[in-house]
Amino acid sequence: MTEPDVIDRDKVSLAVADQKLVGTVLRPEVPVPGFLFIHGWGGDQDEDLGHAEELARLGCVCFTFDLRGHAGSDAAKDQVTRQDGLDDVLAAYDYLAAQPLVDRNAIGVVGTSYGGYLAMLLTAQRPIRWLAMRVPALYPDEHWDTPKAKLDKAVVRAYRQQPHSSEADRALSACASFQGDVLIVESECDEQIPREAMLSMQAAFRQTNSLSHRIIPGASHAMRDPKHQRIYATLLTGWIEEMVRASRLTYR
Repeated sequence: MTEPDVIDRDKVSLAVADQKLVGTVLRPEVPVPGFLFIHGWGGDQDEDLGHAEELARLGCVCFTFDLRGHAGSDAAKDQVTRQDGLDDVLAAYDYLAAQPLVDRNAIGVVGTSYGGYLAMLLTAQRPIRWLAMRVPALYPDEHWDTPKAKLDKAVVRAYRQQPHSSEADRALSACASFQGDVLIVESECDEQIPREAMLSMQAAFRQTNSLSHRIIPGASHAMRDPKHQRIYATLLTGWIEEMVRASRLTYR
């Protein structure tokens, strides 16, 4: 996966103790895949750094960041709306896509919970090739401009417990139009995202190139158990490696 067909070579010289060393820098001449990581509500980019480092070792450019109201980013958390979150994700995507080595036709998004929700919305506004989501969340479209922290939790919980079609939900509508590859990772003992929400999402992805669904036995929504975290890391890295390798074979 890390061996592109074309290598760009540059001769360089280094000065060391008044002496010259001659060397060669080898770098990919062709662009490489880029992956954007979107953490969950109340989390931060530290949750994604380990996964991003694994993908970087596989030859991908990765970008993690803190959503507004979280960790090092500005804004009061209780004032941040879903539109703010979507704007943050759009800005982060554009930053990643502008990196010199990133192939704009090979950008993936990895979202967790609320980050998965924002990732679904992102697919309707930017070209995404791969979409990986762990315990993705759903929210009713109503009160879009109400701060996320002030949404009625009982209303959100009830919404997730009912089946929904793509015609009646903004995030599911984006899923219905998505034509790339999808990975959904579900926690068996998820106390926040019920099975009905997962089924609605799976049903919405009608035009995907591929759809993979995995359930981590015994895992909770937050997935604090190191054993479950290792399982997820293996699933995510393995799926992305498979997707990227297949894409490179397509263009040989």
